[in-house]
Amino acid sequence: MQLAFFILYFLFRKLYNYFFTFFEIHALIIDAKVWVLPLPNPVSNRILLKLSGEVLDEKSPVASSPTMADFIANEVVRAVDDEFQISIVIGGGNIMRGAIANQDTGFDRVTADQMGMLATLINALTLREAIKSKDIECIVMSAFKVGGIAKRFNRDKAVKSLEKKKVVIFAGGTGNPFFSTDTAAALRALEIGASTVVKGSKVDGVYDKDPMKFPGAKKYDRLTYDEAIQKDLKVMDLTAFALLKDSGISMVVYKMSSPGALLRILRGAPEGTILA
Repeated sequence: MQLAFFILYFLFRKLYNYFFTFFEIHALIIDAKVWVLPLPNPVSNRILLKLSGEVLDEKSPVASSPTMADFIANEVVRAVDDEFQISIVIGGGNIMRGAIANQDTGFDRVTADQMGMLATLINALTLREAIKSKDIECIVMSAFKVGGIAKRFNRDKAVKSLEKKKVVIFAGGTGNPFFSTDTAAALRALEIGASTVVKGSKVDGVYDKDPMKFPGAKKYDRLTYDEAIQKDLKVMDLTAFALLKDSGISMVVYKMSSPGALLRILRGAPEGTILA
């Protein structure tokens, strides 16, 4: 009798352990499926506009041309009025470019890049004031603390601001030296769940050679990120390409100075060059 009892007890424990382990493993698998999805779902009308600092230059007596800032503000306002959520990353090359300062002056590279980050903040404030003058709410978020001048970057607050039809400008690059504002644009687009990066350029797309120097340069209507890397097309740096490619975010390169171009592209017009 005792033997039969111990056999039944043993079988019961085996079955108990089997089922407990089975459900525990499946629970871990379910949890894993949740936690291995770090990318937010892209929002189709959420766009990140990447601008170089040079677009604000226009041979102005001041580093940031009010005329160009006003032009960009008008383009952005049209997009916001058409129900697009617009965030912006702007460079600082019209004031200070870290890599060049490092080469030309012998500045320490880290210090030179930090100066470049501060330059992006100046441009961001210029653009913010131009946009606010159009009765559109606009905030600047910085990658580093600048108390009393701009808010520190916070993904949740940025997304909530975009959902409230506010324009959000991300300043300060990534907040780290050695990373370009192209990489910052790709990173912020990924963080806020943007569906597309739209990059304003001096020319109307991506070419095999600089069309300003070579009139016969060939324009590409569509490229993959791999093709852009293989052809060594200087659209963005490799880190930015890798982030956009891995996250499945497309990019459109267009002529920024073309009136109405931004809204036409967002509405699906075949303008510029598409990379995906």
